[in-house]
Amino acid sequence: MKKRTGKWWAMGLLSSALVMSVFTGVGTASNDSTNEFSELGTARVLIQSDSDVRNGFFAEPLEVRHDFGEDGFTLDVNSDQLDQLKSDPNVKITVLQKLKIAEYIEEDQANELEFSPAAVVPWGIKAIYKNQSLSATTGGSDVRVAVLDTGVFTQHPDLVANAEQCNDFTQASPVVTGACNDAHGHGTHVAGTVLANGGDGAGIYGVAPDSKLWAYKVLDDSGSGYEDDIAYAIRYAADQSAQLGVKTIVSMSLGSSRKSALMDSAITYANQNGVLVVAAAGNSGPTVNSIGFPGALVNTVAVAALENVQQNGTYRVADFSSRGKSGQAGDYVIQERDVEVSAPGRAIQSTWNNGGYNSISGTSMATPHISGLAAKIWASNPSWSYQDVRVELQNRATSNDIKGGSNSTTGDDISSGFGFPTVQPGDQ
Repeated sequence: MKKRTGKWWAMGLLSSALVMSVFTGVGTASNDSTNEFSELGTARVLIQSDSDVRNGFFAEPLEVRHDFGEDGFTLDVNSDQLDQLKSDPNVKITVLQKLKIAEYIEEDQANELEFSPAAVVPWGIKAIYKNQSLSATTGGSDVRVAVLDTGVFTQHPDLVANAEQCNDFTQASPVVTGACNDAHGHGTHVAGTVLANGGDGAGIYGVAPDSKLWAYKVLDDSGSGYEDDIAYAIRYAADQSAQLGVKTIVSMSLGSSRKSALMDSAITYANQNGVLVVAAAGNSGPTVNSIGFPGALVNTVAVAALENVQQNGTYRVADFSSRGKSGQAGDYVIQERDVEVSAPGRAIQSTWNNGGYNSISGTSMATPHISGLAAKIWASNPSWSYQDVRVELQNRATSNDIKGGSNSTTGDDISSGFGFPTVQPGDQ
């Protein structure tokens, strides 16, 4: 199987017709040092040093990609430069290696590649609204949702009115403003579930169509991206939130099996600036203790995926959805590698990067349901902090327990977490 370089992968479980054109031959990448170089012959590294290695260490000054202050700085180096850095005992160097790919092919023929909506409210939106007759959605006013993904086709008829920022963090510059091209489609799909507004009346609806979209491209056109670019984008969203004085949710349908200190620090920084962070649990289920990072971090709301099947009187957790850590169920306390909540994630209809629509699956698709719900809750309670919104999500989930799927039990479990939080009367 072909291996990929040091990157984080979008957590969509794509329909087979789509995946074969993008991910054929992609398997699990290891963390060993033999795979640290990209196809360009460079490795992305994090440098921490008391000496000034930026100037004078090499014949030419190092071109820093991202400066994280006390956490160090990142740059791309060739093999000779990497060997030279490793030989200096005064330099602490971390190679941002290849990480586990979280995607696989969905062999579900019921998942059509495209569909043609006519003012469609997808099943997941109806489920989170608890209204099977729902014809439109509302809510999320004055809340920003930063979708960190493959970019977004912001000119989509169902998204164009909501797009407020469009930035690219994958280019040579730390950030390219006004650009967030989505050649993949995953990010456009995620954004639609959060806030699609029905377009001209013949489109599709998301959870919170009155919220504003910050489309941040942190993954390349194959669906992968470096952890330092993602961490920088999280900090950027937090800074924008603070500078503009707005309520902000960071939504990340991406992940890795390996914990990243840069991501952990960035999410802590976001929390300190009042930002709520929501992320996918991962698609490595039903294996126990398989939640990916950053969803596995305690400062992140990890979201599992439900399917439109009833079992034991509730929706069922999809087998592909990652499970939490054994021994951490039943306490209603979030620890590392815990599922926090669950939401619809199989056969989810949403916007696509060609101006049309698509139906795909994964915890990627569950995550924006929760991000949209958080936006509605926050809009209804503008004086609340991000912690208050998170507690409300937990409380609503607890009152809507999920008992279907492997490892699902009554109460807090490693499959569905606290349960499935839903829209309540009075949400705006």
